[in-house]
Amino acid sequence: MEGTHVDEVAIVGAGFGGLGMAIRLKEQGDDDFVVIERGDDVGGTWWANSYPGCQCDIPSNLYSFSFAPNPHWDRAYPMRDQILQYLRDCADRFGVHPHVRLGSELLDARWVAGEQRWELDTSTGPLAARVLIAAPGLLSEPFTPALPGLDRFEGNAFHTAEWDHSDDLTGKRVALLGSGASAVQVVPEIQPTVDHLHLFQRTPPWVIPHPDHAVAGGMRELYRRVPGLQKLSRAAVYALREPLAIGMTRDRRWTKLQELNARLHLRRQVPDPGLRDRLTPDYEIFCKRIILSNKWYPAIQAPNVDLVTSGVRELREHSIVDGDGMEREIDTLVLATGFKPAELPIAGRIHGREGSSLAEVWRGSPEAYLGTSITGFPNLLFLYGPNLNLAHSSIVYMLESQIAYALDALDTMRGTGAAEFDVRPEAQAVYNEELQQRLAQTVWNTGGCGSWYLDRNGRNSIQWPGFTFEYRRRTKRFDAAAYRLVPPATAAA
Repeated sequence: MEGTHVDEVAIVGAGFGGLGMAIRLKEQGDDDFVVIERGDDVGGTWWANSYPGCQCDIPSNLYSFSFAPNPHWDRAYPMRDQILQYLRDCADRFGVHPHVRLGSELLDARWVAGEQRWELDTSTGPLAARVLIAAPGLLSEPFTPALPGLDRFEGNAFHTAEWDHSDDLTGKRVALLGSGASAVQVVPEIQPTVDHLHLFQRTPPWVIPHPDHAVAGGMRELYRRVPGLQKLSRAAVYALREPLAIGMTRDRRWTKLQELNARLHLRRQVPDPGLRDRLTPDYEIFCKRIILSNKWYPAIQAPNVDLVTSGVRELREHSIVDGDGMEREIDTLVLATGFKPAELPIAGRIHGREGSSLAEVWRGSPEAYLGTSITGFPNLLFLYGPNLNLAHSSIVYMLESQIAYALDALDTMRGTGAAEFDVRPEAQAVYNEELQQRLAQTVWNTGGCGSWYLDRNGRNSIQWPGFTFEYRRRTKRFDAAAYRLVPPATAAA
C-alpha cells in the first residue's frame, strides 16, 4: 500500500456507534478520520431493517445521543423511519458526511507491525490507519437456519432483516418462521392483508403490554423551547429502567411483577385455555428478550392465522411441511429467525499481530477487555463489543461510554507519544473471568432457555451483567496501566 494516505482513525460502520465516534472526533477538531459503510446510507441496523412495524423497544428520549436530543419524536417508542432520519440528521448537523464512504465494505484488515498501522482492503479500494474502530453492530448479520428443501422452494423467501418490498403480500399465502421481537412486530402488520399466515413458533415469548403512545404536538414544542425538560424526561426514563437489572442479575424477586404482568396480559387477550398453554413460556421471564406488544395476541388469533408448533420438516417447490407431516401451500416464506451476534463476519476479516483473525482467536466465544480491546490486536477498538448488550436500557448509553474511552485512548497516545496500544493478556483474562463469574447466576444463564445470548460453546458472550452506570464508571478514563504502550518504530514485529 505504498503511497496510500494513512488516516489517524478508520471507522467501520455508520450506525449509532460509528456515527457517534465520528461526531465526537469532529467536535474536538479532529478531521483525520474516515468512515466506511457497506450500506447505501448511514443508519446501520436502522437502515438495513425496514420490515413492516419495525420499532425500538427503548423509549425515544433515551434511545438517542445525549449530546443531540431530538424534540421531534412523535412516539414514546421510536419507529424505524424516525430513528433513521435522526441518524441522517445527526450526520448532517455535525458535518461528518464528507468523511463517510457509502457502499464501501471491509474485506480485510491487517495489522502491519513494522509500520504500526492497520491496512484495510475495502470494496472501494485500499485504506490505511493508525487506529481501527470496528462498529459493526451486534444485530447486523441475519441468521438463516438450514431448512431441508429451501433450495427447492420456488416461491419468494427472505429474512425480515432483508425485507423484500417488491413482494406485495396482499392476498398471498405466507409462512413466517419465528416468534421473537421482529416476528411480533411484523405479524400484526401483514396479517390483515394476507390470504393466510402460517406462523411457525419454536418457543413462545414473554409478552407484556406496550406502553407506547403518541407524543402530543404541544409536548414536542415544549421540548423544543425548553430542552432541559427533555433532558429531565431522559433522566427519569433512565432511572426507572435501571433497577430492572437487579432482577436479571441479582435477585429474581424483582422480575416477579413483570411475570405477573405478562401472564395477566396473556389471559386478558387470549380467552382459549388451550391456546394460552401453547403461548405460555416454560422458562423464566427475561431469560430471552422480553417483548412489548398489544397487537401480537389478537393478530395470531385472527381466522386467517394458524399457529404451528411442531417445527419444519422440509420445504417443497410450493409448500412447507411441518414436523407432523402436514403440508401447507405457500407463496412466500418470511424468516424472522434473528441473528448470530457471536459469529459476526467482520471477526474473520480483522487480523492481529500474529496474523490470526478475531474469529480464529475467539473460536466462537468472543471476549474483550471492557468489551472494547482485544489482546494481540493493537490499536483496535471495538464498539458494541462482547458482553455489552443490555436487556433493560439503551445501548446508546453504553456506546457513549465506549466512545469517551476511545477518545481518551487517542489522547493518551498523543500525550505519551505512543504509536501503539495493546491490552495486556492478564488484564483481559481477569476482566473476563470476573464477567463470567457474575453471569453464571443471571437469568440469561440459568433461566431455562436457549437464546442468542449464549454462543455455540454455551458461553454468555453477549450480555452485560450489571448496571450501565457501573460500565460508565469503569470506562471514564483510559486505564493505560492495563495496556502495553509502545513508542514509534520500536514495536516487536
